[in-house]
Order: sequence, then structure tokens, then C-alpha cells
Amino acid sequence: MSIVLTPFARTRLFPRPPRGNTIQDCTPEAFEQRLNDEAPTRVLDGYAPFCRLHVHRNWTSTRCLTVPITDSNRHLLRSGYEARSSAELPVLVRWFEGVEVPVARYLLPILYSRAQLAKEGAPIDADWGVVGCLYTMAPEEIPMAPITMLRNALGVEEGGSGVALDREAYRRSVDFWQHNANWRP
Repeated sequence: MSIVLTPFARTRLFPRPPRGNTIQDCTPEAFEQRLNDEAPTRVLDGYAPFCRLHVHRNWTSTRCLTVPITDSNRHLLRSGYEARSSAELPVLVRWFEGVEVPVARYLLPILYSRAQLAKEGAPIDADWGVVGCLYTMAPEEIPMAPITMLRNALGVEEGGSGVALDREAYRRSVDFWQHNANWRP
């Protein structure tokens, strides 16, 4: 099985200039090589048959992706409209600024199959392509953000995958994201 970083993931996980809330102490090439050389501790089913997550112990100083919202940090939440790429429409997002974030214990690369990436107009020369990565304390997936679920349901022309909305998964996502938020340095 071969794995490559997609251009979409490369710019988000290894931006230029680097940011404190992305993968640390590792080049994109070294990250890709590690995923190909080291078997994951677990493989999780993704939200669709073409998606899976590999669970790896964090070998970097990358910090957790999310922070719980508490009464003592709620005032640090910010929001704005942003697009993940120039081809996508901006959506409302929120994040923390000025919070202390622990180093993640696990990295969970999110993989899409070669066939799905070709369907989305992003062909790869490997079996699987990394489209994102979760940085967590537990070896478990955190719910996809509600807006990402909605974007996926809109189809590939809007930056999604074309997977229909699962109402129960959406409700679980809302419950998680009402109590947690991403962060920025």
C-alpha cells in the first residue's frame, strides 16, 4: 500500500510560512515517508467507504487540533468567514487565540482512495492520498466539523466529496463542536 500527501493536504498541514497549529518538526517528505514505512497502531473506518484514518503515535511536537470551550477561555473565541482554497466559497469558522494547547499524543492522517481523489479531480500516483490529519490526545477520530459535512453533501463541485449528509453523525458533530474549537497561534 502506498500513501502520498495531496496538494490540498500539503498546503494545510505544512503551510509556508509554518504555523504553530500545523505539523511541527517534520518536512512533508519525511511525513509521507513515515506513513509509508511505519504501520499504524490502528486503522479506523472513515465516514465513507473511500476514507480511512491511520492512527500513529505522535513523533513530533505537534499540538492538539482542538481545545475544550470553558467559562475561563470562552472570551478567547474568534470567528470569521474563510475558504480552505481559492476555489471554495468562504464559510463561517471559529477558533481560539491565546490558549495553551498540549502536545498531541496521536496523529491521525485522513486518507482517501485513489479512485475518490480522481473523482474529485485530484488524481494521485499511489493507493491512498492524505487529505488532512487530526492531532489528538486519544487514538480516536474527532467528529468532522458540521460545515465540512455540509460541504461534502454539496458535491465535488463545491469542494466536497459527494457523500450524502448523515443526520445522526451531523448531530454528534454539532454536540462535539459546541464544546470544542480549533485554535490559532
